[in-house]
Amino acid sequence: MRIDCHGHFTTAPAALGKWRERQIQAFEESGARLSPAELRISDDEITTAIEQGQLKLQLERGTDVALFSPGAGKMAHHYGDEQTSLAWSHVSNDLIARVCGLFPDRFVGVCQLPQSPGEPLAASVRHSAAELQRCVEELGFVGCLLNPDPSDGHWQAPPLTDKVYYPLYEKMVELDVPAMVHVAMSRNPALQGTCAHYLNGDTAAFMQLCTSDLFKDFPTLKFILPHGGGAVPYHWGRYRGFLQDRGLPPLEEAVLGNVYFDTCVYHRRGMQLLVDIVPTRNILFASEMIGAVRGVDPETGHHFDDTGSLLDSLDSLGADDLRAVFGGNALRVFSRLPAVLAARGVTVPAPSTPSATSGQTGTSATTAKESGK
Repeated sequence: MRIDCHGHFTTAPAALGKWRERQIQAFEESGARLSPAELRISDDEITTAIEQGQLKLQLERGTDVALFSPGAGKMAHHYGDEQTSLAWSHVSNDLIARVCGLFPDRFVGVCQLPQSPGEPLAASVRHSAAELQRCVEELGFVGCLLNPDPSDGHWQAPPLTDKVYYPLYEKMVELDVPAMVHVAMSRNPALQGTCAHYLNGDTAAFMQLCTSDLFKDFPTLKFILPHGGGAVPYHWGRYRGFLQDRGLPPLEEAVLGNVYFDTCVYHRRGMQLLVDIVPTRNILFASEMIGAVRGVDPETGHHFDDTGSLLDSLDSLGADDLRAVFGGNALRVFSRLPAVLAARGVTVPAPSTPSATSGQTGTSATTAKESGK
């Protein structure tokens, strides 16, 4: 089973975007609240958007199930106030639930959280915990998107390890669901969204996590870093050395029991580096399709975001490793997913175990590669 853990409803019917524009405009002009009841999207519109978009490409590429969330860039948490973000999250998550209801064997929900920057952050974290519970218990979702920068490009929030986030983490642990750490749009002209802000977010969040005691307070908390972890695999030695110089626990001990990486890496050599550095048990198949990069790579003839073909082309992953990355790890990390799929009549395969020698970061296997032996 191929489970894409990173998909967004980027092809949502135009009515959604128009409602959002009206919501923002009403609040900015007079503080008025636009009613979600004013949004009208038919099942036929949703079906057309999915069948001509994500589902079409999933069938072509052999993906069985996608974990599906609202468009990340359009979360845009800086608009309005915490009530604006709460209403927008309700609308966005309810739409994802409708997609999952129309295609129950193909899509499982991951929710947007109603975060807000500045002083409202603490209140919005409490709203986020409540919205997560609603989406998991009432809508059958299995995870959430957590924005480490709700100011959208200006990095005004405390790190994810700050206790302001603890009410959300307590709810994540209670519900046993992970968060994908994913920034939204960038309103900072110095940080382009797709190739700067997104990757910067992944990298910054990793550094916050590996230099904190967060996982001592929450030993079962789980995060997924998208886009291959940004700069993390490329600079793994720098992170290891930094922690060693400061007498902190080794990198593998500090984070790899709680932090996972997805495969939204759009070239073969980058994908090879990811699987060489990060243990296979910590890698989840993902494409972010249809997302940031949509064209065909002239060097391969495949779409850039056809990450499955890149994984299939790697000689270093054995059959058990591929099964784990393509689906087994997602079934383990998103621990509610097997039951959700089974309740929908989807046959869930037995768990796969990666080989003991794959992705042995920081061990003799990696050290030998780095030393040239």
